Amino acid sequence: MSLQSTDQIADLITRIRNAIMVGKTEIRVPTSKLKVAVIEGLINAGYIDSYEVEEAKPRGVLHVTICKDGEIAKISEISKVSKPGRRIYVGSEDIPVVKSGRGIVLLSTSKGIMTGREAKKQHLGGEILVKVY
Repeated sequence: MSLQSTDQIADLITRIRNAIMVGKTEIRVPTSKLKVAVIEGLINAGYIDSYEVEEAKPRGVLHVTICKDGEIAKISEISKVSKPGRRIYVGSEDIPVVKSGRGIVLLSTSKGIMTGREAKKQHLGGEILVKVY
């Protein structure tokens, strides 16, 4: 497990996508506050089952359960929208709708990471991090 990544969220999203493609139900990644916030957003939206943080040296390990054994993953598509070379910012009125409202976007706002629907309700804009369907 590599301890250094240039884009933490892209690494997390890629590991989730790869695990789903090969039929795995859980992944382990080096932890960070940003990764935990993204996973909590996915849990609140119902796309991820659970997570726990295991303390270790030099960095803890984030153990993410995508779905329970014998179940099919709820994520069909997951992708990173903002990239280190090109950040995508939107106002509250310009937050995109994914697959006619069946998917979500996660935004980094001034009040933390939240779904597009929550951000619209609170009239907050921000950086679009992840698109999930």
